[in-house]
Amino acid sequence: MTMAEDGKWAELTPDEKRAERFKRWLAPTEINFISPEAEQSYKARQQRLADAYQMKEPDRVPLQLAYGVIPAYHAGSDLKTVMYDYDELGRAWKKFLNDFEMDTYSGPGAIMPGRIYDLLDYKLYTWPGHGLPDDATGHQFVEGEYMKADEYDALMKNPSDFWMRTYMPRIFGLFESFRHLQAFTNIIELPAGYFIPFSRPDVQATLQTLIEIGKEFPKWQAVVSECNREAREAGVPSLRDGGMAKAPFDTIGDTLRGTQGVIMDMYRQPEKLHEALEVIANLTIEAAIASANAGRAVTVFFPLHKGADGFMSARQFETFYWPSLRKVCLALIDEGIIPSLFAEGSYAGRLETVNEFPKRTVMWRFDQTDMAAAKKALGDKCCISGNVPTSLLTTGTASDVKEYCRKLIEDCAPGGGYVLSTGASVDKAPADNIRAMMEAAKEYGVYR
Repeated sequence: MTMAEDGKWAELTPDEKRAERFKRWLAPTEINFISPEAEQSYKARQQRLADAYQMKEPDRVPLQLAYGVIPAYHAGSDLKTVMYDYDELGRAWKKFLNDFEMDTYSGPGAIMPGRIYDLLDYKLYTWPGHGLPDDATGHQFVEGEYMKADEYDALMKNPSDFWMRTYMPRIFGLFESFRHLQAFTNIIELPAGYFIPFSRPDVQATLQTLIEIGKEFPKWQAVVSECNREAREAGVPSLRDGGMAKAPFDTIGDTLRGTQGVIMDMYRQPEKLHEALEVIANLTIEAAIASANAGRAVTVFFPLHKGADGFMSARQFETFYWPSLRKVCLALIDEGIIPSLFAEGSYAGRLETVNEFPKRTVMWRFDQTDMAAAKKALGDKCCISGNVPTSLLTTGTASDVKEYCRKLIEDCAPGGGYVLSTGASVDKAPADNIRAMMEAAKEYGVYR
């Protein structure tokens, strides 16, 4: 039974819902642990995280290593190879699991299955062998105006139809033919004529390719699921069971209007932007709660892109960025879900503004924000993490990494509510530097 199907769920307070989510999260079922020691380790790691999330002092500071494609390079492979060779993808992630002691495990679900993205003819990213050199270590976002300045009304009138017949053809070459479809909401009685576009060869080709994608996807998914299952059975819980969501401003500014477009809209048509933010906020709330409930999750992850210091002024942040994000967070909090907010870049000028949620209801991971300042501003209300630089992990020594982590723990661990973590995701780093983070957590992060 899902949480939404539980008849008593709606009667619970937000605090009671959150407590129930933690209760279910800490009582995993259907895990065939490889040993009693693995089961004990799994439960200890989950409790350690749960205590930190809830502003308690666990046995020690937990470590969450936010790694990108580092397992591929650690295994002697590369990003392009693991995108297209699922066996190699699984081998690399399993090796990483076996070679490092971690409190959490990030499976390979964030690695794009290359053949599927080729079939989709995806326009929003470039990747190795598809717009980038074969030896590139990551993906790159392709800025563009994928929703025109005069299309706000169409978006708000019928978001699903706009997405399917206007937006998707612009970002997926595969869906170019969907421009010829009629809105499904037009179909009422005597519907045969509405399906005439499906007689077009280009529409039929699109549908046939979607069948190919449907056959390809389970091959990738099987490897991802196997990696996550083996991690759990070995005693290491996985992250992001509640999925990912975005700040409404980022949904518009990243993937719809583009950076230039959304900046112009703040000046030229702020009313339309505000209206659209409200629509996107409601859609985000619905999708995020459904995702969290499906996974019986405690948290939903939010990568925050365009709210950083230097991108917009404090006034713009408080006018355009924060209100709709705050609305989404409060709706999730009301359902007992903890928004896990990743403040990319620096949020030094935002700390006082964002400190308005009830205690223990959100988490913040910081990229470049000073952690001592974050602890002072937020540390008595919510769990904080982050700020170990990827540059340090990539180019520093193990002793440099360990000392940096020691200072972070010293500044942020007192009183609980702290997780040792990297600022951004790590793609390449010496194995000794990764182990140094774990050693620091064990050596300096003990509470009792």
